[in-house]
Amino acid sequence: MKFLEKLSDFVGKYMAFIVVVVAAAALFVPTALIWIKTSWITTLLMIVMFGMGLTLNPVDFAVVFRRPKDVILGCLAQFTIMPLLAFALGKAFALDDALLVGVILVGTCPGGTSSNVITYLSKGDVALSVGMTSVSTLLAPLLTPALTYLLLRQTVSVDMAAMFMSIVKVVILPIAAGFVINKFFSSTTQKAVKVLPLVSVTAIVMIVAAVVSANSAKIMTTGVLVFSVVILHNILGYGLGYVIAAFLKVPLAKKKAISIEVGMQNSGLATSLAATSFPSLALATVPGAVFSV
Repeated sequence: MKFLEKLSDFVGKYMAFIVVVVAAAALFVPTALIWIKTSWITTLLMIVMFGMGLTLNPVDFAVVFRRPKDVILGCLAQFTIMPLLAFALGKAFALDDALLVGVILVGTCPGGTSSNVITYLSKGDVALSVGMTSVSTLLAPLLTPALTYLLLRQTVSVDMAAMFMSIVKVVILPIAAGFVINKFFSSTTQKAVKVLPLVSVTAIVMIVAAVVSANSAKIMTTGVLVFSVVILHNILGYGLGYVIAAFLKVPLAKKKAISIEVGMQNSGLATSLAATSFPSLALATVPGAVFSV
């Protein structure tokens, strides 16, 4: 167990480097990782979400009731800035339908599961970050399909009901299961939580490897375009999140939390939704994978 904990700490510490190396390997030597199937994406994301649920406690939701204004304003910023940015960038760069779908899915998804850690490392308001992630995730089954439909209805057919069920299955149920297990078996789950970074990073790396290796040839021809749009989406999200927080004249710690929550998306969910809801558009999975990197 000690070895796994040390390995988990190492993987968590060097996650960014590991993801980049695996993504590069999948891009330039796809045959080495093609055995990781894109059909595994949904299961891998469910594992990540279950792990997130194991780390949640009732106290994590206290901020929602103590500071509802902060959480609501933060979530409102996230579900307006990132979808509209995705749409604007997609049109500005004249993305084809598949890539446009992928970028907009990234924009309409809830906050990323790593945002709480990044907020902590940047000395931001962690309680607000956790509250925003939790609320945006709970709102995702309704808002993600609705926003995706509004932005893509003139481009592709969007099955809102199927997307709703997919998000409930892949996100809500695993998180709820982890939360309940942690509630009743906390002494056991606290030991398991120590190796969660190893499990989560492995799952995220496999998602990236599956998407990139399966689409390596197409990414090589559109790579500069995809990376440009995704990087701009990410950076502008952070920037506009910070600007809005500054306009509201909140303390610096809150500005950091809101900025990170707005800019960091659950791109694993975007990749999963692209694979399940738009199976005929293979490249739609790529923006989510690139966003993860």
